[in-house]
Amino acid sequence: MSRLFTPMTLRDITVRNRLWVSPMCQYSAVDGVPQEWHHTHLTQFASGGAGLVIAEATAVLPEGRISPDDTGLWNDAQRDAWAPIVDGIRRRGAVPAVQLAHAGRKASTLSPLSGRRGSVPAGDGGWTTVAPSAIPFDGYAEPLALDLAGIDRVVAAFAAAARRAVDAGFEVLEIHAAHGYLLHQFLSPLSNLRDDEYGGSLENRARLVLRVIDAVRDAAPGVPLLTRFSATDWADGGWDADQTATVARWAADHGVDFFDISSGGLVAHQRLTTGPGYQVDLAARIRAEAGVPVSAVGMIDDAVHAERVLADGHADAVMAGREWLRDPHYALRAAGQLGADIDYWPPQYLRARRR
Repeated sequence: MSRLFTPMTLRDITVRNRLWVSPMCQYSAVDGVPQEWHHTHLTQFASGGAGLVIAEATAVLPEGRISPDDTGLWNDAQRDAWAPIVDGIRRRGAVPAVQLAHAGRKASTLSPLSGRRGSVPAGDGGWTTVAPSAIPFDGYAEPLALDLAGIDRVVAAFAAAARRAVDAGFEVLEIHAAHGYLLHQFLSPLSNLRDDEYGGSLENRARLVLRVIDAVRDAAPGVPLLTRFSATDWADGGWDADQTATVARWAADHGVDFFDISSGGLVAHQRLTTGPGYQVDLAARIRAEAGVPVSAVGMIDDAVHAERVLADGHADAVMAGREWLRDPHYALRAAGQLGADIDYWPPQYLRARRR
C-alpha cells in the first residue's frame, strides 16, 4: 500500500490521497474576482488526481493583495465567482481549499507578469501598505505601522472571508502565516519592532496569528483548518524552527488541524540553498517537536521521493507547485509509477481502457 495514495481525514472531510496542490498566485484576477483562467487552472489538477487543491493566496481586504491582479474574498461578487470553480474541483473528485491571506508590507507590488519589480506607483493604482512596524521590505515602499483598530479590522476581515469561502463551497481553509506576508511579519523579530502587546516576546508576536485562528474557527466551526508557516527566515536573529514549533502547538490548541510547512520570504538577505526536498527536514522537525500533522513542500517532483518523505515519517502529506504546472496529471502519473491501485481515473479513460 502506497502511503502517498492512502486517504486522509481532516475532521469530517476525507481527502483521497496525500499529494496536494500548493496555492500558486496567477496574477489574473480583476478587482479580486477570479476569472475563467482560474477555473481551468484549478480544475485541471483535480482531473489529474490531486487530493487537495488549494486556491492561491486570496486577500481578505483589498489592501491585502500582493498585487492588483490577485484574488480576494472581501465581497460577495468574489464569493459568487469562486462558487463554480469550487464546484468544478469537487465534481472532479478533489477537495477544494483556499488560502486566506494579507500581504502586509509586501502588498501593492507589481505583478511578475509585468516584468518589473517593486511597489505599484500610486498613479497606477498602488496603495499604502501596512505592517507591524514601519519597516519596508527591500525595494518596496515603506508601510504604515498598524494601530490597534487596524489590527482588529484585519482579524474581522479574516473571519468575514472565511464565511464567504464556506458559502462559496470551499471545504478546507488555510491561513497564510508564511513567506513574509502580514502574519509572518508579526511573528518575526526582524519585521516586528513593536513595544505593545503585539511585539517583543514570542507570546506577543504570536498574538495576531492566534486571534486570526480563533476568528476563522468561530466563523467556520466545523471546517478543517490549515496554517502555513515559514519555519525559518534563513536570516540571523529572525524567526526559526524552535519558535515555529512552539507557535504550532499553540495554534493546534486554538483549533488548527494541519500545518503546511514552508520557509523564507521575510527578508531579501535570506541565505538558503535549494534542491529536491530542501524543506523536508523543517517539516519533520515541526512534526516531531510540536506533535502536529504537517505537509512538506519544496521541489518534491518525483513520485518515489514523495513516497519516501511519507514512509520515513517526515510528513503526513506532500505539497507541490511547479510539478503540477509541468504535469497537471502528476497524481495519476505518480500512481502509475508507484503501482498504486486507485479508483479515480477519469471515467473517459476507464471506458477507453475497457475497450
